[in-house]
Amino acid sequence: MLKLTAFIAGLMFGLGLLLAGMANPGKVLAFLDVSKAWDPSLALVMLGAISVAAIPLNWARRHSRSLLNARMQLPVKSSLDVRLMGGSLVFGVGWGIAGICPGPAVALLLTWHWQVLIFFLAVVAGMYAFSFLESRHASRSEG
Repeated sequence: MLKLTAFIAGLMFGLGLLLAGMANPGKVLAFLDVSKAWDPSLALVMLGAISVAAIPLNWARRHSRSLLNARMQLPVKSSLDVRLMGGSLVFGVGWGIAGICPGPAVALLLTWHWQVLIFFLAVVAGMYAFSFLESRHASRSEG
């Protein structure tokens, strides 16, 4: 049941991204380009998503188990550090250059456009680089 629920949630998330235009690099770049013809519609999408997510997130903070009896896994870190700021910077620069966010990139893989494939490979490479650096950081902390 957990996998089915995750699949349905992912499907709804992907459809929402597509309907909101988040999978359209031109729309995303128009949102990020505040110097020319700025398109604020994605800001409205983000505000709507934050508003909708606030209700279950608030509920999740008060419970240790989900409705399907899975353990809640919420972030516990509340401080900013160099690693968080650096990761955010890399994420934002990649989003700005490509005009594609990783969530919509998964949906756009179905188009088989070479640009999306390169972007997705860069995302996967970034995840592997993070895992490698994280394991080095953990082994240095232990030793």
